[in-house]
Amino acid sequence: MELHHQEANNNQLYKFLVVAGIIIVAFNLRPAITSVGPLMSTIRDDVGLSNWSVGLLTSLPLIAFAFMSPIAARLGNRFTNEKVILWGLIFLLAGIAVRSVSLIGLIFLGTLLVGVGISVCNVLLPGVVKDKFPLKVGLMTSVYSTAMGIFAATASGVSVPLANGIGLGWKVALSVWATPAVLGIIIWIYLSNKSRHATPETEFITGTDTNVWKSALAWQIAAYMGLQSFLFYVTISWLPEILHSHGMSMETAGWLLSYTQFVGLPASFLVPVLAAKFASQRLIVLVMGICSMVGFTGLLLGTNNILIIISITLIGLALSGTFALALAFLGMRARDAKQAASLSGMAQALGYILAAIGPIFIGYLFDLTHAWTIPIISLMIVALLVTVFGFGAGRDKYV
Repeated sequence: MELHHQEANNNQLYKFLVVAGIIIVAFNLRPAITSVGPLMSTIRDDVGLSNWSVGLLTSLPLIAFAFMSPIAARLGNRFTNEKVILWGLIFLLAGIAVRSVSLIGLIFLGTLLVGVGISVCNVLLPGVVKDKFPLKVGLMTSVYSTAMGIFAATASGVSVPLANGIGLGWKVALSVWATPAVLGIIIWIYLSNKSRHATPETEFITGTDTNVWKSALAWQIAAYMGLQSFLFYVTISWLPEILHSHGMSMETAGWLLSYTQFVGLPASFLVPVLAAKFASQRLIVLVMGICSMVGFTGLLLGTNNILIIISITLIGLALSGTFALALAFLGMRARDAKQAASLSGMAQALGYILAAIGPIFIGYLFDLTHAWTIPIISLMIVALLVTVFGFGAGRDKYV
């Protein structure tokens, strides 16, 4: 009886730590990237970078995402998800530490390590949720996606106050995000030792499923995913600079970037629920597209603060809504789990490559023109393309 009671307690502790572990990994999935945007100009001036090369600080993790996604899934199959997530957190911690040294080479190396660590956790976390909570996948996904969104938004807001407000400097302000990584490592050491399955359920489907690569619909979904990611990561990188050019302080601009992400949280919850109620999602695509284009147009005009607040509210709703819809398409346009995994692998690999180009390309346009007009017009064109590809992806058919 005593033994049974102890086993039940151990089981409860394990369950609690799995939930805590999932949430803490979610805490780590964005801040190391979203904390950089508001400090772009500070880092650029301190280290002596051009705008296109400082854009690499956001793009390098995305390049790592594109290349690591298929590798991470294979490693999870081989060594268990828990062990590989632990290594992902260690890489993230190492990256944050290396990036905080004021040498150009180390800043870029650290940024790349951050990307490798995050991408491993990104890919394997849904597998852990599916494995440990097969009957509560929706609930657990909502919990960790919300945790991820809240921490991503907070990181954008507190960067400038930490760096300049209380005088810690950009290196310490970015290093703060090592704390959740350390916490995660402690929990995942325990979980990886307690791992019950030698081979987890996550099965990686390689790109050899040629049907997906030959499907026009799959390419439209990949383009929709990629171009909306392009807009998101450009916004994360350059919105504070654009707002600063309209006369706002960098601290206010950082908080407004934070607000842009917070305001989108309801959309990221509601859009997949609404999408599931309709056979075709074209109306949702159109509404999100209009929000995006009107938002970026308002940012271009930017005559007063009220117009700017309305614009970034629309941009925030559109960015979160289109991302959630892109994720929903991966399941809705596939006939079965195998095809969904194959479509997800294709769309995310192509998507993150497009996303990686964004911050560098927009920084390069600004370097060429020394104004934000052409870069913002480019974003309006991309928003239009997102809508066009969304109309293809939103059709009621399978890949």
